[in-house]
Amino acid sequence: MKSITALPLLTLALVLGACSKDDSTNNATAAAPANAVAAPASAPWTETAVKTEAGGFLLGNPDAKVKLIEYGALSCSHCADFAEKSNEPMKALIAKGTLSYEFRPFLLNVLDMPAFLLARCNGPVPFFPIAEQIFAAQPQWMAHAQQITPAEQQSWAGMKPEQISPRVAAILQLDTFVAQRGLAADKAKACLTDAAAIKELETIRDAGIKEFNITGTPTLIVNGKSENVGTWKDLEPILRAQGV
Repeated sequence: MKSITALPLLTLALVLGACSKDDSTNNATAAAPANAVAAPASAPWTETAVKTEAGGFLLGNPDAKVKLIEYGALSCSHCADFAEKSNEPMKALIAKGTLSYEFRPFLLNVLDMPAFLLARCNGPVPFFPIAEQIFAAQPQWMAHAQQITPAEQQSWAGMKPEQISPRVAAILQLDTFVAQRGLAADKAKACLTDAAAIKELETIRDAGIKEFNITGTPTLIVNGKSENVGTWKDLEPILRAQGV
C-alpha cells in the first residue's frame, strides 16, 4: 500500500517511503458521539494542543478514549488528501473529547525539513492551522522544487542541515508563505537554523521506524496499533469501532 519516493533530491533525512497509493475519497461526516467529554473552560478541545513526550503535537483531549497518531510528511500528496478529507469529521470528534489526534512529523526528503521547522515554529496550537494551509498549498510550493538543480545540491556538500534548510525554504518560498501568515522573519530564520529542532525531527522519524516499522506516509495508529489504511474513508469505521 506504500510506495517509495521518487524525488531525485539529496536528503537531510532518510528517504524511506512515500505516500499511500490509495486515492479514494470520502464525503462522510461525523455524527456527534453521545459520550462527550467537557473541554477546559479556557478553550475548546479543537483549540487545545500540547507537545507529547514523543515529540509530536497532540490536538484535543489528552485523555480521550481513542488516540489517533499520524506519521505524516508535509510533502506527501496523500497526507494532504487525508488532511483535507478528515478535517471536518475529525474535528467534530475531537470537539467531543472522545478522540485525540497527534501528528508526528516524518521526514521523507529534503523538502520536509524546512516545511516542518516552519510549521512547528510557534508551537503546538498554531501548528495545526498552519500545517493545514501548507497541505492545501502543497502543489504551489512543491512546484518550486524543480528549481533545486544538481548544481544547487552539489553546493550543499559539507554544509550542516541548519545551513541547508534556509536555502531550501527560500527556493520553495515557504519563508514567504509563513511570513504572510504572521511568522516574523527573524523567528522563521531562528527556527530554520535550530540544530536541536532538526535533531528532534530526525529522532521522531527514527523512533517511528523502530516502533512501527514505517515505510510510507500517512501511517495511522489507533490506540497503539498501526492500521493498514491511508484514507479517512477507511479510517473512520476503525475509529467508530473503538467507540468515539
